[in-house]
Amino acid sequence: HACNEANQHITLSIGLSTYPEDGEDAETLIKNADAAMYQAKEMGHNNYRFYTKEMNVRAIKRQSVEADLRLAMERNEFVLHYQPKISLETGEITGVEALIRWAHPDRGLVPPAEFIPIAEDCGLILPIGRWVLREACRQAKDWMDAGLHVTPVSVNVSSLEFRSGDFIEGLRAILRETGLNPTYLELELTETALMQRAESTPSVLRALKSIGVLLSVDDFGAGYSSLSYLKRFPIDSLKIDQSFMHDITANTDDATIVSAVITMAKSLKKCVIAEGVETEDQINFLQAYGCDEAQGFYFSRPVAAEHFAELLKIGIASFVPHSFSRPRFASVM
Repeated sequence: HACNEANQHITLSIGLSTYPEDGEDAETLIKNADAAMYQAKEMGHNNYRFYTKEMNVRAIKRQSVEADLRLAMERNEFVLHYQPKISLETGEITGVEALIRWAHPDRGLVPPAEFIPIAEDCGLILPIGRWVLREACRQAKDWMDAGLHVTPVSVNVSSLEFRSGDFIEGLRAILRETGLNPTYLELELTETALMQRAESTPSVLRALKSIGVLLSVDDFGAGYSSLSYLKRFPIDSLKIDQSFMHDITANTDDATIVSAVITMAKSLKKCVIAEGVETEDQINFLQAYGCDEAQGFYFSRPVAAEHFAELLKIGIASFVPHSFSRPRFASVM
């Protein structure tokens, strides 16, 4: 179940096994209940699942991924790809999000959805998160040293990282080590991360702002929401969750939600960014309601660092996929 007391939001995942169908001794029953619990987590947390034999296959696969993850850091198998954020007024690149990929020696390029939840469950998200921060800052400084027009680079910060006791000092150390001006770094935090132990969140955010970094709420509207935090927390921007984009021009509810979020963000003087933009109709809708920026396949898929450097040099118009129409403002690039 979930509870909300003293501004805390707690979820519980439960795995269940039964005697004697799922095992005749305590060790087997506990092992199978554990497999069911991980399945409950994969279904979105705050859930329960009864054990089935098929779960053993998933559990074995999960254990294999976890074991490989522990080696991935040592073998330098992680890479960052970069997806631009585009001004809907000028068409210029106004930011970039750093997105982790796992270059697995046997499985090829593994997307984050297949390993980040496992990394969070087993605690590996902390060293992985530090690597992402360091690599994104290093890359941004390299672009700057090469004379490229550097935009703020955004890095996703998990709830575990945000609540880690050494996160702020670790961030300061990375900025000193890489030499990146903090104003060129943006931290993207989910609503869940912000609302867990919400009484301590303002002080953590103020400490981050004192460093000079930008702060953004990622996947806005998709999770637990308390609109009061937008007034209390020193947030610079909101990213509208991509789930609202799919039917924005056909679904009245999605259109209403997106237009309301844009209006609210503007009234609070927050920058508002739409994620998952794929069509010109979506662009036209967002422009009509005054959305500041957009990000998605319409402009560019996440690309390797060297390709994003070309994007900074040449402009977004040259990188718009042929399967999508070119932006109507491409001529300004």
